[in-house]
Amino acid sequence: MANGVGPGATDAGQRWAAEPDFWARVAEQLGAALAVTDTAGRIVEVNRAAELLLGRPAVTMRGADFHDLLHRGPGGGRVPRDQCPLLQALARGTAARGENDCYLRGDGGLAAVSWSASPLTDDGFPRGTAVLFTDAEPGTGTAAETAADRGTRRERAAYTSALEDLTERLTLVTEITDVLGQTLETDEALARLGRLLVPRLADWAAVDLLAESGQVHRGAVTGPAGRDTAREDWHGPLPATGTAGLSPLERVLNGGEPVLQGRQETATGPESPLAAGHSDFLRSVGATSVLTVPLGTQREVTGALTLVRTNPAHPFDKDDLEVVGDIGRRVGRVIDNARRFGRQRAVAEAMQRNLLAPLPRHGSMRLAARYQPAPAGSQVGGDWYDAFELKDGALALVIGDVVGHDLTAAAGMAQLHGILRSLAWDHTEPPGAVVDRLDDALPAITTVSMATLVLARVEGPPTGPWTLRWTSAGHPPPLLLTPEGDARYLEEGQGLLLGARLGTDGHRPDPTVPLPPGSTLLLYTDGLVEVPGSDLDTGLGRLRRNALAVAHEPLDTLCDEVLARMPPGNTDDIALLALRLPAP
Repeated sequence: MANGVGPGATDAGQRWAAEPDFWARVAEQLGAALAVTDTAGRIVEVNRAAELLLGRPAVTMRGADFHDLLHRGPGGGRVPRDQCPLLQALARGTAARGENDCYLRGDGGLAAVSWSASPLTDDGFPRGTAVLFTDAEPGTGTAAETAADRGTRRERAAYTSALEDLTERLTLVTEITDVLGQTLETDEALARLGRLLVPRLADWAAVDLLAESGQVHRGAVTGPAGRDTAREDWHGPLPATGTAGLSPLERVLNGGEPVLQGRQETATGPESPLAAGHSDFLRSVGATSVLTVPLGTQREVTGALTLVRTNPAHPFDKDDLEVVGDIGRRVGRVIDNARRFGRQRAVAEAMQRNLLAPLPRHGSMRLAARYQPAPAGSQVGGDWYDAFELKDGALALVIGDVVGHDLTAAAGMAQLHGILRSLAWDHTEPPGAVVDRLDDALPAITTVSMATLVLARVEGPPTGPWTLRWTSAGHPPPLLLTPEGDARYLEEGQGLLLGARLGTDGHRPDPTVPLPPGSTLLLYTDGLVEVPGSDLDTGLGRLRRNALAVAHEPLDTLCDEVLARMPPGNTDDIALLALRLPAP
């Protein structure tokens, strides 16, 4: 057990730390003064050491602006707010420190202080700042500083430095937890991890991921600004790890404890291809101190994190090893969650693509469709399209979206796809009546809570004229493009979404509109018109402009161009179904 602390002592410490007033007692017993401010810089609380150093009761400081109350120049004058490094750090939400600043005491005198500030967050949201400060001149006021005074100063400086280091480590762990929790995409998580660790904790960082086959994949390398990290031999597949390897990386990947290496230990000759490749990386970056920790737990290792320092004057220590080991456990859980999400996403995408039936050939009409999954890191949805011939020779067109973004939504999409086909084929009736029957069946024979869709019939003889009859259950309206260069949304068929249960009285709208020869009809899901940060009207206007710009192109090209012209930032999947009537 590290530092000679036995299991019983550790358990007792954990019970003590769990007591409600534990941290309050810690703050009160600190030798250094501590003040906590809110995000506006107002003092929320101070400890006893702060009261003594500043000669002010806590009650007179609570609620006061920290800078206005305390911060002064060497001559006692006020310091402009835009020149205060503490306020600047508070505004940025970053850590900061200062030496020999002057704080105004309650008796009007000035106290020279050294201070360190660290941001406080809660679930990723800034809550304020913790400011530690100590007397920078404990011997002031005597004719000469005694040896005892100098010793006290050194002890306080060392104590404050240790507290600052601890605060910085805890802040880093909190930031990593918050930042990595915002993504379910492995590559993005590793890139964020590297940016947080370098240069705050290390000069170089490398992450190796372990596949089920035992293959090792170096997923990310982060180094100092300006240094090349794109070397081919530093990325991609590495030799598989064996059980007999004795290198630190192999031991960690096989469930071993975190390893701290000094300069001499990193120069040890490799014993396997994997160890040789890793040793070459360490030599290339000039490693003088190395930490290697598992990602995940010893029972379920997903990879290894290697941190490197290149300055022999600042090697890693056991405290660093403990902190990085904690980071490794947290990162391992993030990677495991990302992999689970990726597998679920792949299943849902495969389910969707397999259910998107081939488009029929219907006389001289042309059909084209596209399905575009949501970007990596987003959840898959329940979008689908369909087209099929009906008993009376009409062509049915369907576009739909099941509410939700998971396997349940994809499964619900499959249920609606099959039931709607059966209902539309079984009875020759207007689209509104078919959708009414589908809405009635929804709670009884599906797991779908809510969904939107458009069901349309293209009616008419093979050579025309043609008529579109449609109904919309809360779905974005179809877009009709004419050969004359007009584009309009068909909004007359709007009705309640499926599952709303607000009572349609079995009378969904069934409007009709002529389809001119050579015209193009677009059915689409909301991912094509809804982008974060933009309203629906803007999205509909953008789609109209983009579609008109390529309306003369072949139908497949039109579909590709409409998708390609989408602005960045889309987080939803997209289904698009296009119909083109033959020209005269």
